[in-house]
Amino acid sequence: MKKLISLLLALVALMAMTVVSAGAETVTITALNASAEEVELEVPYDPQRIAILDFAALDAIDNLGLGDRVVGCASTTIDYLKSYNEREGVELLGTIKEADLEAVMACEPDIIFIGGRLSKSYDALNEIAPVVYLATDTELGVVESTRKIATTIASIFGKEEEIVARFDGFDERIAALGAVAEGKTAFVGMCTSGSFNTLGNDGRCSIIGREIGFENLAAGDVTSTHGNETSFELIAQLNPDYIFVMDRDAAIATSGAQLAQEIMENELVMGSDAYKNGHLVILEHPAVWYTAEGGVTALDTMLSDLETALLAE
Repeated sequence: MKKLISLLLALVALMAMTVVSAGAETVTITALNASAEEVELEVPYDPQRIAILDFAALDAIDNLGLGDRVVGCASTTIDYLKSYNEREGVELLGTIKEADLEAVMACEPDIIFIGGRLSKSYDALNEIAPVVYLATDTELGVVESTRKIATTIASIFGKEEEIVARFDGFDERIAALGAVAEGKTAFVGMCTSGSFNTLGNDGRCSIIGREIGFENLAAGDVTSTHGNETSFELIAQLNPDYIFVMDRDAAIATSGAQLAQEIMENELVMGSDAYKNGHLVILEHPAVWYTAEGGVTALDTMLSDLETALLAE
């Protein structure tokens, strides 16, 4: 009888713990602090009012089917996200570089998501609601960083299992692109304000060199925020097999800016093997590459841009 009572009491205790766990009010995640250092962070579990000032995070929320909980977000021109700027009840919170603190406060969020461009505003935003700062890590790689960001966000809502399927096929697609890249050299860069800046394997577009496998001829350089300005003479001298270009001015809709295609189609570049062989690749969705890296749909779009250029030959 005593054993039966003990068993029943243990069962009741287990049921009680399950209820407490199921009704948890907070969850602990790993995110970044204002200094971009990983920390353990306690945030509300399954928050109902979400403010987003980072497009990778908005991408993840959108993929999880939680878009109806967004009460405020940054302005964007990205096709698959710009509808959030047009939804009734969703406040405009500034940009991913400069938050409108009064607007963030007014939308009364339970949680706020930001990216690296707003790390300087971390403390001020944290006074309004818990701030989740997530970012891609070039050492980890874009694909694994994207998986980490999406899984972290999903865990806040108890939807980890739902995000897994979103990554189906990515590894196979990268392998197919890698077969084209094997043994090939490339210049990876960004057109901005009429010039061409090289990008190493430590920043934007690093997936081309690190994960796809092109030998990025600028990989030895430490990349500044907007790349390192280079000369077209250097491109002609090194004569890469491929040239990949992200159009920053198009990405941020700079009025009156010269298009990357026009900038790159000069005598020196046009004399390179890359151009002659049709391997000057102007990335089709620059806004995604520039502002949404780390998002699930963004990763799909980035791979599609490369597939169009490399696999349709």
